[in-house]
Amino acid sequence: MLKIGLTGSIGMGKSTAAKLFADAGIPVNDSDAVVHDLYAGEAAPLVNAAFPGTMKDGAVDRRELGRRLSVHPDGFQRLEAIVHPLVRKRETEFLERQRAAGADMVLLDIPLLFETGAEARVDIVVVVSTDPQIQRQRVLARPDMTEEKFDMILSRQTPDAEKRRRADYLIDTSHSIAATRERVLEIVADLKTRIAKGDFRNA
Repeated sequence: MLKIGLTGSIGMGKSTAAKLFADAGIPVNDSDAVVHDLYAGEAAPLVNAAFPGTMKDGAVDRRELGRRLSVHPDGFQRLEAIVHPLVRKRETEFLERQRAAGADMVLLDIPLLFETGAEARVDIVVVVSTDPQIQRQRVLARPDMTEEKFDMILSRQTPDAEKRRRADYLIDTSHSIAATRERVLEIVADLKTRIAKGDFRNA
């Protein structure tokens, strides 16, 4: 079973690309969605123990947690030590389900793929990218986003140029969704051909 790692910096269109892969029939494991689920469940008391006062009505108050981290960025390491093992466990369960179902390929949507060394767990890396000005416009249009917060997030991410350099496939989302869909379908078709040819014998 071929494991595709999808990544891209904030505002690059990664979530849109992941949805298009899902529309093309590729099972997708969305790390962001897993984190949202964990924050509403088993991770909430653990995060609250590390960052007292960040749990509200049994779930992590993401806004309050984000505020704390913007003031004390050193807290990211503590948070990741709690969350990343839980996310990995969910990923493993997803892979086991898809392997049992006979999937020929799956997509792991991992925002911090290079930053966490997750490229070692996948067979192919797909990077989503766009023009920096488009990226900035998209991100700053989000609720509660500021220039300072955007810059802090970017500082923790591998530069886009480095991601592009390390990609097996690149998706440029600077144009229309139709163009992005066409590129996703190209990648899926190419990977299916390569699987049929036996390019990924150990995947």
